[in-house]
Amino acid sequence: MRPHITLAVLTLGLPFAARADITGNATLSASQGFSFDSGTASGASDIVFTGSGVVFQSGAKGGVLPVGTGSQAYSFVTQPLEQSLASFSFSTSQIAASALPVDTIVGIQTKGGNYAKFIVTAISSSSFAFQFTTFGVSGGGGAGAPTITSILNNSSTIPVGFSNSGVAPSTLFVIKGTGMATPGSVPVLQDSTKGLPTTLNGSSLSVSAGGNTYTPAIYYSSPTQIAAVLPAAVPVGQATLTVSYNGTPSAAASFTVVQTAYGISNYNGNTAVVQDAVSGALITPTSSAKPGQVIIIWGTGLGSDPADSDTTYTSSPHAISVSLKAYIGGVPVTDIAYAGQSVYPGVHVIGLTIPPGVLTGCVVPVIIVTGNNIVSNTPTMPVMANGGTCSDPDINANGDLINLFNTKPNVKVGSLQIAQLVSGATTSNIAQASFSSIGGASFTGGGGGGGQATPGSCTVIEINGNAGGGGGFVGLDAGNISLTGPAGNYPLAAVPNFKGTYSAQLPANAITAAGGVFTFNGTGGVDVGAFSTTVTFPTPVLTWTNQAAAVTVNRAGGLLVTWTGGQPGSYVAIYGSSANNGAVGAFFCYAPQSALQFTVPLYILAPLPAGSGSTTVQDITAYSTFTAPQLDYGYAFGLISISVSSTYQ
Repeated sequence: MRPHITLAVLTLGLPFAARADITGNATLSASQGFSFDSGTASGASDIVFTGSGVVFQSGAKGGVLPVGTGSQAYSFVTQPLEQSLASFSFSTSQIAASALPVDTIVGIQTKGGNYAKFIVTAISSSSFAFQFTTFGVSGGGGAGAPTITSILNNSSTIPVGFSNSGVAPSTLFVIKGTGMATPGSVPVLQDSTKGLPTTLNGSSLSVSAGGNTYTPAIYYSSPTQIAAVLPAAVPVGQATLTVSYNGTPSAAASFTVVQTAYGISNYNGNTAVVQDAVSGALITPTSSAKPGQVIIIWGTGLGSDPADSDTTYTSSPHAISVSLKAYIGGVPVTDIAYAGQSVYPGVHVIGLTIPPGVLTGCVVPVIIVTGNNIVSNTPTMPVMANGGTCSDPDINANGDLINLFNTKPNVKVGSLQIAQLVSGATTSNIAQASFSSIGGASFTGGGGGGGQATPGSCTVIEINGNAGGGGGFVGLDAGNISLTGPAGNYPLAAVPNFKGTYSAQLPANAITAAGGVFTFNGTGGVDVGAFSTTVTFPTPVLTWTNQAAAVTVNRAGGLLVTWTGGQPGSYVAIYGSSANNGAVGAFFCYAPQSALQFTVPLYILAPLPAGSGSTTVQDITAYSTFTAPQLDYGYAFGLISISVSSTYQ
């Protein structure tokens, strides 16, 4: 059986990797601009100092980085860290002079697409001085030559340094850089029914591997990004890629060609591109999939496909011979009807039946494992028993809410949290509040960390310089906020330089094993009205009973976690992370509290790099929602978090 294929969706990933940097010091007078790409005061500037603040020029954006202040914090800011913060720290809004005292650290994304940082060294109404670093703007193949910053699977964009990174033959891959095509050209997909070009907007590509040279066909090209198909004949191993613009070549960039490494296409941050195999309808939060339904998963990277064209639309595509397993919400898929080329060059589809007994919710992970335990990226999809609008109350999500946040340009959100954090012999109690207007697609719902998934399942995040998605972040003034609990009343202080963020360090007796009811109260401020809501901790709170099991974790086996206590009806979140040579991997698993145990499967642990890290177990209380004038959505929760240092082998 070959499922009916009717929909083609290509995602345009935006990977980034580091090159050489430029650094220096600058002093601007009022109305003077500065270009971080050139490191000079320039009319083609990224910022202009107005005397009352810093104004971003067309195409540039930035913001104060939430990393602290001073030279030590400044040295800590790397390009990967800055890029990971960009999705919620950067906007095109002016930064007022009052938010730029000496030692403040600001991140910039330049007109040219580069990342830069600066630390304020002096400021007055007439002048502005700073130390700056612009990441990766020098190097390349000579004056005026294109530069290449990364080469990745277009759908997964898993960065280098992981066992599941690399580009397979017959794969749609993405190249990020500068000066690679005609200035001003934008990514426009070429029509593969007419054959993909090998030269587009002045761009052409050359791949060298195994003593031979190959010319990839191009889907689109722009000055900063090109998508192309790696020819099926390119051998596995190390290869180099050269981008030429109008005949001027870049420096050769190395990348790894692998036998297989599947990437699942996704949209709105982390929703898998999945369609119904019969109707072709896209699976969305308001049109969920259901057990027993035959679906098509879109992506790329199954492996070499010599039977079909690398350059032209194929009306009757062929399966690709590759060992393949699929998991929906942690449940193995037993009916895989097709895995191979789609009608579009380099785009691979998998047709399968959603197994019975699969988890239901808005964020059910979709995972493909190919070859020798090579794990895909782990986006999610909505699944409900009868389809329709999804609901995931355990993690504060439903289809209508997700649809609102994915379609509304800016949403005003309030989040309240009270937490007990245990790390080794140290215990601290904190309360936090955050009020902000954010790009709708930036909001994922829930709390307790990233990588959200329906309870009973897991996702993986891999970082080595990839940017997050979403829109700008603007803090909102919510007035004075306080927390009242069984042991007293605690005011939350506004965090300097971070409008809309409030925090309080609570005394040791604020949260005990007996739990209790805590009430947040807000007086209301300029941007958000008054509110009140409660958070209830259970009796007793959660205890992680086998912490020793996470001190040394074998990635080739599962990790069993057991606990007692916790709030009935809540869920337990299990996080783990490890790092090695700049590659940082993390898993996020969620289990019903009532299960009292959960085993992290080996295919979730496998992508993490071998190295040191940590493992955390959290019990997150039931979410309470609250309303306030001028606020679109507010939620509050409590958590107990227990962490141990871990070595992942």
